[in-house]
Amino acid sequence: MTLPVVLAGVALVAMSISGTAIALPSIGEDLTTSGSPLNWVVAGYNLAFAAMTLVAGAAADRAGRRRVFVAATVLFCAGFLITAVAPAIAVLDFARIVSGIGAAGVMAAGGGLLASGYNGAARNRAFALMGTMAGVGIAAGPTLVGALIALTGWRGSFIVFAVVGVLVAIGGSRLAESRAAGARTDWIGSGLFVVALCAMMFALLEAPELGWGHPAVLGALAFGAVGFAVFAVAQRRSANPVLAPELVAERAFMGWCLATLTTSIGFLGALVFLPTYLQAAAEQSPVTAGLSMLLLTGPVLVAPLVAVTLVNRGVSARLLIMTALACVVVGNMGMIVLSAQHTTALVAAPLLLIGIGMGASFGITDGQAMAQVPARLVGTAPGFLNTLRGAAEALVIAGFGAALLGLLTTRVDDPGRAAEVAAGPLATTDAAQRSAEIDAFTASWRLTQIGVGATCLLLSAAVAVLLFRGQARTVRHQA
Repeated sequence: MTLPVVLAGVALVAMSISGTAIALPSIGEDLTTSGSPLNWVVAGYNLAFAAMTLVAGAAADRAGRRRVFVAATVLFCAGFLITAVAPAIAVLDFARIVSGIGAAGVMAAGGGLLASGYNGAARNRAFALMGTMAGVGIAAGPTLVGALIALTGWRGSFIVFAVVGVLVAIGGSRLAESRAAGARTDWIGSGLFVVALCAMMFALLEAPELGWGHPAVLGALAFGAVGFAVFAVAQRRSANPVLAPELVAERAFMGWCLATLTTSIGFLGALVFLPTYLQAAAEQSPVTAGLSMLLLTGPVLVAPLVAVTLVNRGVSARLLIMTALACVVVGNMGMIVLSAQHTTALVAAPLLLIGIGMGASFGITDGQAMAQVPARLVGTAPGFLNTLRGAAEALVIAGFGAALLGLLTTRVDDPGRAAEVAAGPLATTDAAQRSAEIDAFTASWRLTQIGVGATCLLLSAAVAVLLFRGQARTVRHQA
């Protein structure tokens, strides 16, 4: 029973990550909010998820994986229920952070339950299915949430997630308990990481409205930088580091880590923010927008299996990941064709390329990264990889939103109105104003995507240097 319960939890969390963006325009309109407060709906969830994954894993090892899995699922459900009845954006943002903490526990404890409940080939299959279900959730999330919004409204969609979560918690309560004997945790390092990441996220999300020179923004940036510096020093001195410094010296390992970060950078901006453009500028319904997003998310379900098959048949994993990175770069650059007219048709090819690149990376990077790790570091490498990925994803979402809003502000005279346009509500009574806002929104989107593409190109070059000079070893996956 362990496998189906954990897989259900993984799919639920993945769908909530990719699907919530479809609800943002409806939330913004209903609660009369935009800009930073609305961005926190997604960013707060991802921040909590990224920051608490390590803490949740450590808690599961010590307190019991089943106990943490059930408690985390209940917390996830509570956050979604509060979200569904939230009277104001501040309450909703808080609820999303609560849900993110719960999601971190579901994923961390769920992985622990699979690791302790299965051995050998069965464990490999269990984790392969876990990855597959994550892909299914990411692919289905936008379409499912769009359909739920059409049927029940955005509040009803969150209630549905909460109800399904309760069923997962009930199933989890019937699983066998397991713990890690003698588990130790670097609580100081974990705390420093969480605080530094929160400070950086605050700065990125608030800068477009407050200004990059605002004391609060500068203070948060400085605090985050100092926090990460102290964290790095603490990790070198810790007997049980959260992020083992020795792994940084493994060039090929870092190359694969950077590869997965690069594909995430190229994927997440479109995943989180494109649904708003589709509904506001292109005037698509939530259902249609969700279906359009399948062009981006659908390949994430198929491409991992193709990538693994190719590697198992002798195709170089390094060449395959460079091809995936090229797809992401070209796809993001190709978003320059974005237009409010015939939007889905115009961006179909770029979205497919980004999705294929992300999916191929999703299928091989973790296994290839672990193949480069010396035996003495195998225990710490997964935490290193997952923490880097989670932190980067949270910061990417904040950075993309900040760049988009900043560019839009330069084209719309009123900064407050720029934030409203970015959130979706465009002028409805003045045709000329609406046309101008669509043009500004579109131009800002194009420039942001070009910036993302250029960033991915530079990072891809770094990946090539690390992988091809790091004497990376290729590992084939067992079916």
